Amino acid sequence: MSHGPRSGLTAVSSALLAMSRHLEVRDVLKTIVASARELLDAQYAALGVPDDHGGFAQFVVDGVSDEQWKAIGPLPRQHGILAAMLHEATPERLGDVRKDPRFGGWPSAHPDLVDFLGLPIRDGDEVIGALFLANKNCPKPEGTCGFTQDDEELLGILAQHAAIALTNARLYERSRELTIAEERSRLAHELHDAVSQKLFSLRLTAQAAAALVDRDPARAKGELQQVATLAAEAADELRAAVVELRPAALEEDGLVATLRTQIQVLDRAHTARVTFTGRGVKALPAAQEEAMLRVAQEALHNALRHSGAEHVDVTLHRRGTGTVLRVTDDGGGFDPRTVRRAGRHLGLVSMRDRANGTGGRLTVRSAPGEGTTIEMEVPGG
Repeated sequence: MSHGPRSGLTAVSSALLAMSRHLEVRDVLKTIVASARELLDAQYAALGVPDDHGGFAQFVVDGVSDEQWKAIGPLPRQHGILAAMLHEATPERLGDVRKDPRFGGWPSAHPDLVDFLGLPIRDGDEVIGALFLANKNCPKPEGTCGFTQDDEELLGILAQHAAIALTNARLYERSRELTIAEERSRLAHELHDAVSQKLFSLRLTAQAAAALVDRDPARAKGELQQVATLAAEAADELRAAVVELRPAALEEDGLVATLRTQIQVLDRAHTARVTFTGRGVKALPAAQEEAMLRVAQEALHNALRHSGAEHVDVTLHRRGTGTVLRVTDDGGGFDPRTVRRAGRHLGLVSMRDRANGTGGRLTVRSAPGEGTTIEMEVPGG
């Protein structure tokens, strides 16, 4: 077995425990990659989860800086060594991967890989990922593999547990998505039952008032007063439903954790890169957290559905004695004045109302071809 800085049973146990602590898929992937690289003392490690279109739905690396990763470019396709691990489901241990006939198509900015160890991650008969390491940190004659048979066996154990951790994380996320869907369905039914009854009564009363307005103005006036009462009750029902829509996660986890979780889901669900940074923000009053979450959701919806953005960035930070939420995208942008004149508000009215209703303010900066920034600032935090 390899003798890296954390070899032995303790290191294996630590790696397995680290994987079991996380429930988010991306966190599990990062932990698997970092644990494998440290356990086998390699310079680089990566894990790819394949999609159904010849590429990777997710690809996580360790040992590569952010600058290097940006320079490398798009995610790899399922070709060469990666394809062999995915489609043939066999381990690959090579002294110099560059000399393998399947080696090719690597970006010019990619770090040099020499000795190589790769394994498929399997869930039963299904290959759900490819895990590989490169450039073992040990003296080795040129052309010989620094990774040993013991390393391959150890990585195989790690891959088996990685399959369990990854499957559990997927099941957790699917369960959470189903719970959210069920909650939305329940609230939709309640909203329909409560409000539709009020609106039906309001319509009948308005029709009665219209029929009486000529022959009995006094009774018509009474019916119109009833219309006003029913309309107020319907508005109250709507407000109550909106309050109930406040996610439980926000109450339990707070604004920063809730935003981070929702943005991670959006990042997986859309081709655009969606990122979040939250720093130095303390708990806010419930009404402010609710308003900030709703503004963030509306701004994200606009950016991901309408702007054509490739990158959407959400930040939450302190500014003086206040807290600022900023949602920035690199999409097509728009002229806010034209949007107002055309009667298309893109949710800007409701976002501004939410900000004003909690003592804050909303700022929108956008222009055609220059992306959009929506900023909400509230006192406190």
